[in-house]
Amino acid sequence: MGICPVSKGTIHYKEEGEGTPILILHPLGTDYRSMYLWLEPLFKRSTGFQRIYIDLPGHGKSIASHHIKTTDDMLQNILEFINMKLGNQLFSLIGCSFGGYIAQGILDHNINHVQSLCLLAPVLHLKERNLPMQKMVSDRTDESIIKQWNADVKNAYNSLITYQNNVNAQRFIDEIQPGRMLINKDVINTEWKENHYLFSKIPLTKVKRAMHNVLIIVGKQDHICGYRDQFKLMDKFQHASFMAIDKAGHMLHIEKRDFVLQMIEEWLRGIHNKD
Repeated sequence: MGICPVSKGTIHYKEEGEGTPILILHPLGTDYRSMYLWLEPLFKRSTGFQRIYIDLPGHGKSIASHHIKTTDDMLQNILEFINMKLGNQLFSLIGCSFGGYIAQGILDHNINHVQSLCLLAPVLHLKERNLPMQKMVSDRTDESIIKQWNADVKNAYNSLITYQNNVNAQRFIDEIQPGRMLINKDVINTEWKENHYLFSKIPLTKVKRAMHNVLIIVGKQDHICGYRDQFKLMDKFQHASFMAIDKAGHMLHIEKRDFVLQMIEEWLRGIHNKD
């Protein structure tokens, strides 16, 4: 574990392994564990990578000062962390949901230092989105499990998980719920969500056909970020792969874990194989 001081607070991070750096960014309303717990087993067979999991500003143990008002402010803290932690090293990014949006902002500011990019159900800079209707793919969670939860946990589970069963319910409790308990509501509040959620400038507007190795994975039943809009990112990268997974929603890394891990493992091979 580490704490890095930045101009508007601190960045809490967990570092594992040695080799090519990968900065890993979690979804809104969780913390680093929502990525760490399912990604780390992959690196037992995909070696040669330094993994840096961070708590986004306003999340986990990252301290956000009262100066944090906008997503631009959050990005500034993270960019300062990258500069202090990685300097001029090449690094790659894995970002999920809002973490995927932050990853786009990082790439926009560090286009020559980012080697590869993996986005899972990423938020895009859009006020109007093309979203499918919310639809339950499967509802097979035992009532004996759900009855132990309070109303807040039940509502979050039903809002986020479209492929529901006992395994995915346990993953939600183990990986998502702990970070939900640590949200800084002075930062992640209604005013921020309504007025400062999007960057002040659209990221990647100057990117035309960049040469980064890019993997974009989305769920076809994702009623939060959708999947059709993300296809537009393909046009910005010469070497991009796009996968839309059926019977998966916004938390596709919970609902279709094995498949997602296979795709990420192949993406990791591309980082070491420059050909």
